[in-house]
Amino acid sequence: MKLNLLSCDAQRPDRRAIAKCIAEISSSMDEPLSNELTDILLEGDAVAIAVEDRNSASALRALRKLSIDYEIVE
Repeated sequence: MKLNLLSCDAQRPDRRAIAKCIAEISSSMDEPLSNELTDILLEGDAVAIAVEDRNSASALRALRKLSIDYEIVE
């Protein structure tokens, strides 16, 4: 499943928690790339990631918990 992470609506977003979440839910991403994508997301640009279908429900739950708006592409 592909997701577009659109924005983070948290009042004080936790960069470390967001980067860790992105690294854990994406199918093939390392920590430095997830840190870079977190910076891009928090600057206001959308980020595309791929999530394995078996992890999709927990991935979406984790994103909602971090106040990250997303859209399902595929």
